[in-house]
Amino acid sequence: MKQGESTRLIFKGIVQGVGFRPTIYRVAKRLQSHGYVLNKGSEVEVVIDTDPEVFIDELNKQLPSIAKIMDIKKTRCSLSFDSFEIRHSKEGDKESLIPVDTALCTACEQELFTKKNRRYHFSFINCTVCGARYSVIEDVPYDRERTTMKLFPLCKNCTKEYTDPLDRRYHAQTISCPRCGPQYHLYDADGVDISGDDPIKQFAELLNEGKIGVMKSWGGMHLCCTLDQIKRFRLWYKRPEKAFAIMVKDITAARRYAEISNSEEMLLRSEKRPIVLVKKKNAFGVSPGLDTIGIFLAYTGAHHLLFSYLRTDALIMTSANIPGEPMIIDNSTAFSLQAEAYLLHNRGIFQRIDDTVLKPWKNQYFYLRRSRGYVPDPLMVSYPQNILSVGAGENIHGALSTKKMLYLTQYIGNGAYYPTLLFLKQSLTHLMGLTMKKPTLDAIAMDLHPGYETRSVALEFSETYGSSLFEVQHHHAHAASLLLDCNEKDAVVLTLDGLGYGDDRTFWGGELLFTDIASYKRIAHLKPIPLIGGDKAAIEPRRVIYALLKDETPLDLINDTERSIFTQMMTRSPLSSSIGRILDALSFYLGICCTRTYDGEPAMKLERYLCRGKPTYHFEISRSDTVLDTTDLFQQLHEITRNLPRPLSEQQKADLSYSFVERIIDWFANQAITYADDQDISSIGVTGGVSYNLPIIDMLDTYIHRSNHRFLFHRRLPNGDGCIAAGQNIIVSRKL
Repeated sequence: MKQGESTRLIFKGIVQGVGFRPTIYRVAKRLQSHGYVLNKGSEVEVVIDTDPEVFIDELNKQLPSIAKIMDIKKTRCSLSFDSFEIRHSKEGDKESLIPVDTALCTACEQELFTKKNRRYHFSFINCTVCGARYSVIEDVPYDRERTTMKLFPLCKNCTKEYTDPLDRRYHAQTISCPRCGPQYHLYDADGVDISGDDPIKQFAELLNEGKIGVMKSWGGMHLCCTLDQIKRFRLWYKRPEKAFAIMVKDITAARRYAEISNSEEMLLRSEKRPIVLVKKKNAFGVSPGLDTIGIFLAYTGAHHLLFSYLRTDALIMTSANIPGEPMIIDNSTAFSLQAEAYLLHNRGIFQRIDDTVLKPWKNQYFYLRRSRGYVPDPLMVSYPQNILSVGAGENIHGALSTKKMLYLTQYIGNGAYYPTLLFLKQSLTHLMGLTMKKPTLDAIAMDLHPGYETRSVALEFSETYGSSLFEVQHHHAHAASLLLDCNEKDAVVLTLDGLGYGDDRTFWGGELLFTDIASYKRIAHLKPIPLIGGDKAAIEPRRVIYALLKDETPLDLINDTERSIFTQMMTRSPLSSSIGRILDALSFYLGICCTRTYDGEPAMKLERYLCRGKPTYHFEISRSDTVLDTTDLFQQLHEITRNLPRPLSEQQKADLSYSFVERIIDWFANQAITYADDQDISSIGVTGGVSYNLPIIDMLDTYIHRSNHRFLFHRRLPNGDGCIAAGQNIIVSRKL
């Protein structure tokens, strides 16, 4: 380069709070470059007087593990320098790619257990490449004064590390040590501080004794106990059947409890530390009726210390919340849980963020919950408008698009509860603050269902920002999110779930759509049946069985009084084509799950039988009809089972389940393939909560690949209603 000539590089991506500027500094020193680096809003500006291509190539070789460069802009400038320096942050355009919370790195974990290290047994140990990020960041640019660490000024030694460009904690905004950092305290059941010299060790001893505790982590709190306390824990928490995740000490411990493939091990050990659903080896009472168990590895310094004191290598670890409400993050509120011990720290949590849950399939995985470690990583979109979407009614994630990026919020929860709606509003408002210098909204999107409480959040944003409000049909949003996820323009899509409000005012859930982003066409569907008592039918699947079998319903399911009442109710009950309700009814009818204690339980427990079943029994259907009568299918099932000795064996249940479900999926696949062939459409996809059922996905995968069509499934967005906000967002972009 000519003397006095430099290059300005603008880096966009995940370039704050991940050791990016120190790496820039070290690369510049190595290449003897002169100039500077600084945070500018939510991008990083670098000026160098050496070859920019050589600089970028060297930077990519040394890029920190959680950094991500998404764009580089290069311009020439006439500036000269005598050295290279890191300058103070400046305000700039907000196009935030905030780093995610990541697990403790290997270097910090080693220091945690090195007696001569000044951070020995310091639970908040971290550096530029690990630790809490999104959960503590209040605003950008990402500097300490804009995080919940602002209340903990750096001591002399930490300041020295922070200001040394060659130290791995250089400009690490959340670092601290025992002298200047946050601290844990232990409280008893009455909220009395009983902390001694080592509160984490004390807490471990209480867990060893069988106590049920609350432990505050980075983005929220966990309820925890040892596995031998599972029965007592279920009674105390009033969760008789719900599956709980377990946190394990390390991968060796994980293998004691589950069969883990190489790809599953990579997920478990990644810096994102998700909960991974893996095939369990033993029952333990942790996930009754299921083949899988949710496992995740320790990811904070406090977790590692806790396991060093425990007499076990696994703990029940589930989100600490009052049933139906968001996870608790405030110390004072924690005591409302009425646990027996509380391990709480004094650092604030700005954004609560649940653990991410993944379900592996064929060396890939589906998001059941996209949260810690994965949020707020955006998806690239083609439109620049600022669009806010509030999602469905349950399993909510909100979404915000701006400057051709789409951000999903962390997992929010069930919109039927007012605190959850407040959490949704706060999370979306926070995303707006991080990504926009002056928040404005071009449009708001919400579900078509008039009863979804999330619509009130959409209305409030619309009134506040004077933005147009759009309704989006539930299953069109599902299908559009799949197109976005797979970068497709159109496809034939199976939308298989529980319930979604249809444009004919019935409740859909077993649909085949041809869709592009702007529009959709309903090609085929299950024949609607009455949901006796509306939402009550989801809680009591026997009501669905009565709607299917009527007078032939077994006497042990419906008594004479109920028959009379249900018959009258059927004429005024809402109609539904939901395959989710059919699977619930099948599970109930076969005695697989006779009492629903949590959302989706009957269909989830059916999956274990589908895995073991074979196509032993014949069910007659017409593959040419575009409406499948599940009433007829259930009557055939009833005829078959009447001729079988009672009680049914486990293998008979499995074979009946598989034979029944395979006929439905075969019909859907045939309808999809026929339409795709006739219209010369290359891709066939599936979305919706039912697509978490792996035997069903395996069936579809076989049928569709055999037909030489591309099989589309979710890779970056949740299959269930967690993808609805993304679908709403991209649909409204076309309306604008």
